[in-house]
Amino acid sequence: MKILITGGAGFIGSNLVHWCLRHTDAQIINVDNLTYAGNLNSLESALKDPRHTFVQADICDAAAVAAIFTQHRPDAVMHLAAESHVDRSIDGPGQFIQTNIIGTYNLLESARKLWLQRKESDPASAARFRFLHVSTDEVYGSLGNDDPAFSETTPYDPHSPYSASKAASDHLVKAWFHTYGFPALVTNCSNNYGPNQFPEKLIPVVIIKALRGAPIPVYGKGENTRDWLYVEDHASALMTVLDKGRLGETYNIGGNNEVQNIDLVRRLCSTLDELRPRSDGKSYADQITFVTDRPGHDLRYGINAEKIRSELGWQPKESARSGFKKTVDWYLNNTAWWESILSGKYQLQRLGTGK
Repeated sequence: MKILITGGAGFIGSNLVHWCLRHTDAQIINVDNLTYAGNLNSLESALKDPRHTFVQADICDAAAVAAIFTQHRPDAVMHLAAESHVDRSIDGPGQFIQTNIIGTYNLLESARKLWLQRKESDPASAARFRFLHVSTDEVYGSLGNDDPAFSETTPYDPHSPYSASKAASDHLVKAWFHTYGFPALVTNCSNNYGPNQFPEKLIPVVIIKALRGAPIPVYGKGENTRDWLYVEDHASALMTVLDKGRLGETYNIGGNNEVQNIDLVRRLCSTLDELRPRSDGKSYADQITFVTDRPGHDLRYGINAEKIRSELGWQPKESARSGFKKTVDWYLNNTAWWESILSGKYQLQRLGTGK
C-alpha cells in the first residue's frame, strides 16, 4: 500500500510517518512545504528508510499537487497539512484560508481525478482508495463546564480564524463524498501532545520556559479546559479509521483526559521538579505568570470518543500521567532539537517562546 501523507514533517505528521514505518509495510509519500513548523530533524530516521519518500511542495500549488498524484499514484491520502496555531490565525488569517481551504480543495480534486481513473482501469483498486481528512475539535466551538462533550453530531460553531478554516475544509471533504461519491472520511481530534511538537504550543512552552528559568505564561486564570491526546495514540487512531472506518463518516478522537490549563501547567512543573529539580530547590511552579487572555478563547473542549471505540475498537493507551511524563522526558533528552528552533530564527508575536 502506498500512502500519501501531507504535513508529514510537522508535529502530528512526523509522528504518524514514524508510526506507519514501525507498524505497517506501507510505502509513505511525505509531502510538506517545510514552512516554520515543518522540521526535517523530526524525520531523521524516516529519511533513511527506503519505504519513505519526501517531497517538498505547497498544497496551495494546484499544479504541484497534480504532479505528485500523477507521479506517485497513492492508494490512500492522509491529509494533515494545515496552518494550526490559533494565535497565528488571529494575527494573520490569510494564510489559514489559503492552506486549510484552498490546499484541501487542490488535494481533493487531484485525488478525485486519480480515483476516477482507477474506477475505469482498475475498479478493485478504486474500491480500496481512501481520503482521510484530519481535523480538530475546535470546529465545534466552546463548551460550558457542565455541557456534554463534543460528539460527531455536535453542530459546528467555530470561534477563531483557524477553527473556521478547518470547519470549511471539513465541509468540503464531506461535500465531495455526498456529491461525487468520493471515498472520504473525517476525524476531529482533541489537543495533541508528545515528541516533536513545535515550541509554540502550551506543553512545550511550559517545559522550555521552565528549563530556561523564564516566566511560564498562562492565559487568563488558566481555567480553560482541554482534552489531551498523546500523539502516538492519535497516529494509531488515524490508521484504524483509514483501515476500518465507514466512508463518509466522521470519527472524534480524544484522550479521555480533560484538564484545566492551570492544573496541566502545575502537573508539568511537578514532573520537572521530579526529573530535573531546580538548582535552588524551589518548584518550577513559582515561575507561573498569568497573562492577558487571547481574544475569543474557548472555555472548554471535550471529546466523546465512544463512536470510534464501539465501531472500530480503538481507545488511547497512554494515561494522563504516563503520556505527560513521556513528553517531559523527551524534551529533556532532546534539547538540541528545540534549541535549534529557538536559536533566534523564530518568535511568536502573541505568547512567545523565544529567547
